[in-house]
Amino acid sequence: MMNSVEVAHLSVSRGGNAVLRDLSFVLRPGQITGLLGPSGCGKTTLLRALVGVQRGVRGTVTVLGEPAGSARLRRRVGYVTQAPAVYADLSVVENLRYFASVLGSGRVEEVLQQVSLADRRDQLVQTLSGGERARVSLATALLSTPELLVLDEPTVGLDPVLRRDLWQLFRRLVDEGACLLVSSHVMDEAQRCDRLLLMRNGRFVADATPGKLLETTGAKDVEGAFLALAEAAA
Repeated sequence: MMNSVEVAHLSVSRGGNAVLRDLSFVLRPGQITGLLGPSGCGKTTLLRALVGVQRGVRGTVTVLGEPAGSARLRRRVGYVTQAPAVYADLSVVENLRYFASVLGSGRVEEVLQQVSLADRRDQLVQTLSGGERARVSLATALLSTPELLVLDEPTVGLDPVLRRDLWQLFRRLVDEGACLLVSSHVMDEAQRCDRLLLMRNGRFVADATPGKLLETTGAKDVEGAFLALAEAAA
């Protein structure tokens, strides 16, 4: 089975400062990988490099057998940014119909149900809460049934019930064969992932399953494991 992502010697600098430092890894289908680390450690830059919108990339990034950012990946990769990338002056369903027309998708009603926004379908996006706007962005990313879904802090601003529901959706997607990369600085979400990439200062300090990470460090939780590894790497 082909890897979903293959990264070799990826580095990015900004203003003369290294943001990503010689990263190499692969991501496989049918797996949720959590990208965890403090704000400013390089998580968003890495996600942008994977979807082909980051400038100044050195190294190679291959996604579903194509160079990152290739036009052939448009329907195969979904990307959800931290800031909702939807039209505030349109309703929820109008946004989805617009993006569905661009993608040639007929899944508007299905994704409304998936992200629990059917009861907000006719509401203007500008009147929604921050968490609801984030779910509209997620819905647009799901319209084409992506093989790779890249999510930057997707559960920020959501209540515990919606967070749980979204993680259940993420699990269903990988059970159907998708690959998910989910960034977060909320360490308790790590237990929901199959694999964890812990990042600090543009480098990985760990690449392991949650269980293996706790076993290796002897920590009680992922936050404790991260702190132990970060101190050891300092």
